[in-house]
Amino acid sequence: MSGFSADWLTLREPHDLRARNPAVLDAVTGFLEPLSSVQIVDLACGTGSTLRALSPCLPARQNWKLIDNDLGLLARTTATPPAKQATVTAIPLDLNRDLEAALDGPVDLVATSALLDLVSTTWLDRLAIEIAARAIPFYAALSYDGRIALTPSDPMDAAIATAVNAHQRTDKGFGPALGPAAAGYAIARFEALGYSIVRGESDWTLGPDDPDIQGEILTGWADAAHDIGALSLADTAAWLARRRDALAEGRSSLRVGHVDFFATPSATR
Repeated sequence: MSGFSADWLTLREPHDLRARNPAVLDAVTGFLEPLSSVQIVDLACGTGSTLRALSPCLPARQNWKLIDNDLGLLARTTATPPAKQATVTAIPLDLNRDLEAALDGPVDLVATSALLDLVSTTWLDRLAIEIAARAIPFYAALSYDGRIALTPSDPMDAAIATAVNAHQRTDKGFGPALGPAAAGYAIARFEALGYSIVRGESDWTLGPDDPDIQGEILTGWADAAHDIGALSLADTAAWLARRRDALAEGRSSLRVGHVDFFATPSATR
């Protein structure tokens, strides 16, 4: 899987937290509320943002297994103790090779954030089948769904968005990525396996008060558009320069579409 820097994950975390869909989050916490203790597996945990978002809402006794293949990110997961009485175990694991091992043992919830749009159809099928075979609920947050809206508008915006979405479908370490189609595909797959779904949008809404993350996103989009070969370097650079000017002038806003969903089996163990 392609890596993400700790700085980027730190920059995006407050925006992720604000964007998480409250109805989906309520469904997760409501499902787990009757339990006196919960066992949670967080796939591709990064620095532990899912833990920090969910832990304050869950029963007091929590046992988290945080899974990632990046040792540097895993080392940061226990830097800030979670709320309430929680045990946190950081586990280095290659999810492409050892997904089944991540799900072994008693598990009340499998969670992940910003992962599904990076994986392939084959891997997502495998994940859904393994989770359904164990009758485990699944919470997937912040899957990018391809919607991009920028203010002020620019003649190149549509071409950039098309190029970004094409780049999202390239191999991120799990085979050709589902990209913007991931959430819809995952929801349909879990429904076919007999799961009930609560879903909702979890868009980033960024304005003039969010210049740092806007700047990172715009630069990343320009790089992606250039890498995919759909646009010339000159056109991409000119678009980015205009966008940076608007950002510096306090006129830039953008919306990035994401989807959250919570899948529950018809019968739990």
